[in-house]
Amino acid sequence: MIRRIAFLFLALAFAAVAANPPDFSGTWVFNAGKSKNIGMMASAEYTSTIAQTSKVLSVTDTTVFNGQKQTHETRYDLSGTTVPNDSPMGEKSETSSHWSGNKLVTSWESEGAVAETKVVRTETRYLSVDGKTLFLESARAGKEPMVLVFDKK
Repeated sequence: MIRRIAFLFLALAFAAVAANPPDFSGTWVFNAGKSKNIGMMASAEYTSTIAQTSKVLSVTDTTVFNGQKQTHETRYDLSGTTVPNDSPMGEKSETSSHWSGNKLVTSWESEGAVAETKVVRTETRYLSVDGKTLFLESARAGKEPMVLVFDKK
């Protein structure tokens, strides 16, 4: 009986998360001290401004690195439709996003350096339990992920 109640509770909790995905909207400030595997990005100033509807997540990233300010915009289709986006490094990419529980998982596919090859990067975005910290993991197959951590402004 206890097992059935526990299973029912977990099923309802999962359904609630799936029905109400997290809202990433707001202004987020990069916290290099909490981030992992970020290399030279540790010295960057980075602000991410996010607007979210039920269908689209729009991200405007503003960075200052070595005195150079750059702004980059990305649109994520939350229905799973593949859409074109430029990567932060300027590569033309096709992106496809889906919810996995409370995490937004996006596949970035772009042309490889070798003809007829593709590079696939997986980006996973999620919030801390209190909603005050945003995590953005970026990984390629077989490589340790870069984990960017942002604090809500």
